[in-house]
Amino acid sequence: MALPRLHSPASPTSQAAVRGAGAPQPTVDEASVAEAVEVYHRTYTTLLRSSGEMHLRVLETSHKAMGSSLHPLAASAEIDLGAFLYAIRRLPPGVMGAQRVVMGQSLEVFARNGFTSLDTWTEVSAPGRRRRWYDDGQGTVAVLIASASDVDDLVPTLVALQIEWNKLHERLQAAGWDRPGAAAASAAECAATIGGREDDWSQLAEEWGDGFTALLADIASRKMGLRLRMLGGTQVGYSRVTRRWWEQVAALQRAEGIAGRPVYFVSSNSHSLVNLVSGAARRHERELVDFVHNAGPGDLRDELTRFREGRTEGDWNNFLYYAARQWYRDMPIDAPAILQRRADEQRLGIFHVGSRTALDVAAQVINLEALDPSRFDPRLGTVDSAALRESRAVIVNIDYPLGLAAYNILREIAETAGDLRGVYVLGKAATLNADVGDVMLSNVVHDEHSGSTYWLDNALTYDDIAPWLRFGSGLDNQRAVTVKGTFLQNHGYLDFYYREAFTVVEMEAGPYCAAVYEMSESGRYPTGEPVNFSKLPIDLGVIHYASDTPFTQARTLGARGLSYHGMDSTYAASVAIMRRVLKLEGALRDDTPAG
Repeated sequence: MALPRLHSPASPTSQAAVRGAGAPQPTVDEASVAEAVEVYHRTYTTLLRSSGEMHLRVLETSHKAMGSSLHPLAASAEIDLGAFLYAIRRLPPGVMGAQRVVMGQSLEVFARNGFTSLDTWTEVSAPGRRRRWYDDGQGTVAVLIASASDVDDLVPTLVALQIEWNKLHERLQAAGWDRPGAAAASAAECAATIGGREDDWSQLAEEWGDGFTALLADIASRKMGLRLRMLGGTQVGYSRVTRRWWEQVAALQRAEGIAGRPVYFVSSNSHSLVNLVSGAARRHERELVDFVHNAGPGDLRDELTRFREGRTEGDWNNFLYYAARQWYRDMPIDAPAILQRRADEQRLGIFHVGSRTALDVAAQVINLEALDPSRFDPRLGTVDSAALRESRAVIVNIDYPLGLAAYNILREIAETAGDLRGVYVLGKAATLNADVGDVMLSNVVHDEHSGSTYWLDNALTYDDIAPWLRFGSGLDNQRAVTVKGTFLQNHGYLDFYYREAFTVVEMEAGPYCAAVYEMSESGRYPTGEPVNFSKLPIDLGVIHYASDTPFTQARTLGARGLSYHGMDSTYAASVAIMRRVLKLEGALRDDTPAG
């Protein structure tokens, strides 16, 4: 992939101004490292056109050659436990024992290719990536893919797993771990004997739990030699998957009598907006405090103590939301508390829609007129109940999708929603200049899929998020680059973008901008062009919170999440979005911070 010609002005006043900007050329070295990524991408996309299986090992050479910033030791004899941890969290455990992985867009595609009983296989999942996986228990694992971005994400992850597995195999064999009765070892002993950082071994032991010793013995006993097969993978197939997914949401709106209403579209997560308007956590405050005190995780118990002693900067509402997440997580789906919560939410016009398609994206539909402002998070400010009851709008909130699925989703919604009033994107991103937990607002988005650069008037500003941040920093006037995949980056590639002041590295904003373009122009989104979004028919806001710092591999979400402190950035951004919607609907009376 040739590095794009990116433009410099921070606030273009016209399309002509953007076109007239200077476009720096990449250096010879920068073009070379970008080409290594493109060679890898071209290699696996062309090989996957085959109707049969391919050996994953044929991709190892080009994977190593690109020098991925997520897999910096790929070409080294040294083990890279950071990349290994990243991979195993994004793959189901069954992949480690499989001989083949088969990718397809739907159960029907699998059936047409001889996998007629896929729905009888065991459905499995990975903790760090939402996809539908199926395991036949006999060496074949199948996965449903929703866009080309799934391929760009999945293939390098499998290759990274295999490379590091086979390195570990050699080290473990040399240390005698393949012999029967090999003793269990601590993280420190593994680091000293096998190599790698002790902290990474501790995380691996935590990830595998009681199976840690057995899995290491399995790695010691055999090399990994996965085979890969692709079924379908057409643009029509991806569109069909998206339409089936959206039909479930549209059917709920018809059933509840709220079809055809004005829509605010939010791409974020499945919990924050609902928590802000339902009041469920605050209604169970006593139970949640008791749960944390008696059975909560250690870090949360420590934070409770700090709240009681007045030694924390955290927000009590965020604490309750995180505690509720832990509390509900271990309950069966038919537990009285969960059923009661869902019934209360439905009375407030909050409806949840799951998905059984390849697009594993949960959605919530929030009917604004049915909400009760007395239950709102106090950070939402003073809300005019009468104005809210007069609103005819709904919020469609979805779990943020991966890459190009974002374009398909927003394009599908825009085609069926008669009045799309706002689009708000809240997602995770790597940051080249900030720290994990910081919140970034971009006014420029470069999309590597199309090669186009979008200049935005971001509807959300620093003042919208700053009052609600306790731990992180708010950074506006940033520039984002939408990349094709997390592994498809290297330091030379990132250095180029950093030199051009692109500091936010993410995967969805570009495809969303492409869909927004088609909502405002007569043609398909452009390729390789600057686009001025200064005047749009909808409200557009883009927020990212920093989850990774790729220049410092140790500071990554590859193996750990943002935890409780991550609620700070997530909810500061969510409060800003919800206040924006209430303001546009004329229901927000007090636009000053609520303490």
